[in-house]
Amino acid sequence: MTPRDRADQSLEGSLERYLQDKGKGRGGDGGNYRRNAARELERFAEWAAGDRGSDDWIGIVPDDVDREPIFEDLDERVFREYARHLAGDRGLKQNTVQTYYRYISAWCGWCVNEGYLKAHYAQRASAMAPLPEDDGRKPGDQQAWTSEQRHVLTRHVDERARDAVEAYTTLPEDTDPLDKQRARYATLKVARDRALVFVLAYTAVRVGELLRDPNDPRRRGVRWEEISLEDGSMDVYRKKQQWDAASLPDPVISPLRSYRQLMDPPTERWPVFPTFDQRTLAELVREELAERGERPEAITEYRDEYARDLLLALDQDIRPPSITTDGARSILQRLSEAAEIDIDHPKHDYLAPHGGRRGMGEVLVRAFGYTVAARYLDNSEEMVRERYSHIEAGELGDVATEALNEIDSLT
Repeated sequence: MTPRDRADQSLEGSLERYLQDKGKGRGGDGGNYRRNAARELERFAEWAAGDRGSDDWIGIVPDDVDREPIFEDLDERVFREYARHLAGDRGLKQNTVQTYYRYISAWCGWCVNEGYLKAHYAQRASAMAPLPEDDGRKPGDQQAWTSEQRHVLTRHVDERARDAVEAYTTLPEDTDPLDKQRARYATLKVARDRALVFVLAYTAVRVGELLRDPNDPRRRGVRWEEISLEDGSMDVYRKKQQWDAASLPDPVISPLRSYRQLMDPPTERWPVFPTFDQRTLAELVREELAERGERPEAITEYRDEYARDLLLALDQDIRPPSITTDGARSILQRLSEAAEIDIDHPKHDYLAPHGGRRGMGEVLVRAFGYTVAARYLDNSEEMVRERYSHIEAGELGDVATEALNEIDSLT
């Protein structure tokens, strides 16, 4: 089908097909790219129909026509106007404007390949002219945990876990069973948080490779069967869409081993970092016990015997879901505040998960160079050099200073 054959088709009709092609998982329903692209394409479609923009904006359909926007209405002037809308009407940062426009441009390119458009109008110079210059930075992706921040946070969670373990293991023998369960639950929670912080701080694994992503069914969170404490390795589903082994350095082993002993998961398929959300666990326990043939009264009696549904799930091998990537951010927000960590960042007032990875990148580049850092970070050396170019610039500055001092000493 040629672009002329599809020129009278509505824009809306192409959006879902594009998102399915770009999505992940069965049916193309998952993935962060699909979610983010869907949001921006919906905004573009609303703008094209006249539902977004200034008060006098009527959309791209001619005044004397009563219909939805179609591909025949699109040309480079439309994309130029949308670039101007992004840059001026929404008060977005320059790199965010670039990111949002790239979603629209990618869809435009797909439309060319699929026969909806005859040319990639969005990539023409006149269409892109209103866009601000990209400063090369990704919004929210520049935080890096410093050595001091890493030390303060890991020391804080380590002390909390040690205190909780001691309180739990030294309970008197005549302690009420429910009180003992509450102590165990509290210990499991701080032990989980400690293990999570240490993994994020020292492995440089992406948080989306470690925990559950609700938008990508393949990322269901790492399980105990995928961790080898003896070998110091962990299998994760990488950003490049394949399984790979990540290293577990020495600081991570002890928190994970202690946490595993406390939890004593009923099977290796249990998530390493399960959710502790009471509402989620209560619903899960009720549904699973009902499927096993238990009557509502019996389920209530079962649950009354436990201080928390997580403990019942452990005893009955009712496998909970992993915490999500958003859940990890909430945990780090809470811990950063409790540890009273000094944070100076324009976007994050807490130690964000990606900052742990970036902080380890800083350490590795400075200690072993770009090649070793690239292998540990599961990135190309070219990308690592680009993202940590400030390190090389600083080193070259030191070399230049040393050279100038040497010349000055000879004159």
